[in-house]
Amino acid sequence: MPVSQIQKRNYQKELEKILAQEHPAENPARRPSLSCPAAPSLLLHSCCAPCSSYVLQYLSDYFRITVLYYNPNIYPEQEYFHRVEEQKRLIAEMPFRYPVSLIEGRFLPQEFYDAVRGLEHIPEGGERCHACFRLRLEEAARIASEGNFDYFTTTLTISPLKNAQKLNEIGEELSRQYGVRWLPSDFKKKNGYKISTQLSAEYGLYRQDYCGCVFSRQERLARQP
Repeated sequence: MPVSQIQKRNYQKELEKILAQEHPAENPARRPSLSCPAAPSLLLHSCCAPCSSYVLQYLSDYFRITVLYYNPNIYPEQEYFHRVEEQKRLIAEMPFRYPVSLIEGRFLPQEFYDAVRGLEHIPEGGERCHACFRLRLEEAARIASEGNFDYFTTTLTISPLKNAQKLNEIGEELSRQYGVRWLPSDFKKKNGYKISTQLSAEYGLYRQDYCGCVFSRQERLARQP
């Protein structure tokens, strides 16, 4: 069958199917009791507060979420600390149905540079980004497995500039490797990205103008007149 005729997976529909199965209000077997937690647990890798805003608003109705802020790609150092403080503030200020907590991962930029060695000159959106996706998602999968989380996923699919298919492929591969369920997503669907910009304005969040790494920053600077 020609590639053009192969139907692409609809990750949003796959997510909605899982939510329908897991939502305590719609599934009596999952309703709160002394022996059953109120909702399944989710380790959510977050790239930044603005992108996480819609995802947290959406998924906190279904999961007990722990946000993992692991982004050793961010450059420079002060940018990293600015972004992580915004993540903490958002979690503290947003209302949630189920509790949301935070794990601040280690910030060792060399982990990123080791992961993308030899790919430095590939334009944003290519193999360098894919290697960065894998680095961060593998850390999420490892922590989710060690912490006995029910699911893990990432906010990265909310960006129109990120390849949701590639992110889901990496997540599913790591799911098999680490033995923890991957929550499929394409959070830009259903106006997710638009809502995230509205929430960012509502909470006064700092919205960066480049992805995060030194290479994306250089590309952004090169495009300036």
